[in-house]
Amino acid sequence: MNRLLIVSIAATATIALTGIGLLATGGFSSPQGQSAAKSAPVRSTGVPNIGGPFSLVDHTGKAVTQADFEGRKTLVYFGFTFCPDVCPTALQVMAVALEELGEDADAITPVFITVDPERDDVETMAAYVNHFGDNFVGLTGTPEQIAATAKAYKVYFRKVEDPASSGGYTMDHSSVVYLMGEDGTFLANFTHETLPDRMAARLRQFL
Repeated sequence: MNRLLIVSIAATATIALTGIGLLATGGFSSPQGQSAAKSAPVRSTGVPNIGGPFSLVDHTGKAVTQADFEGRKTLVYFGFTFCPDVCPTALQVMAVALEELGEDADAITPVFITVDPERDDVETMAAYVNHFGDNFVGLTGTPEQIAATAKAYKVYFRKVEDPASSGGYTMDHSSVVYLMGEDGTFLANFTHETLPDRMAARLRQFL
């Protein structure tokens, strides 16, 4: 086999592997609701360093930390209540997937963490998460608390001017659903484009 053919085969294999890696990463929510792979490459071995201590307030006004969720799995998504499409889609996928699990869903708590604490206060979060199910927990906090929690979960977000939106801005943010274990360790991830039955099937593997 000549050297030129070997180089060509190697380049083709590299491109294919890169494409697979991009498909395995989480989605990305832009102000226009488009999705693109923005995450760093996922390692094939080891456990990603996702998650960690946090101090927030739930949708009932109670101060909570990661310790309040110990002993149960959580399905965590970062977004904001004024999101027109990606966030409600992700939460609906979570809700339907958990419904498909039946009684087994009791072992998993769905958690929605805002990246827009300026507008998403306790009352707003309570009204929002109730649309998706009584088992959903909404978390908010100060801008500093939200920033620290997002950093722990490797979630990107930033405010973007948008005259058409309430308050004159929207939030640009990564769109990833994390499954976390009883001890707060990362188990798996999904995007808002994951089909509910696919998510449910994957969740069953951890029950």
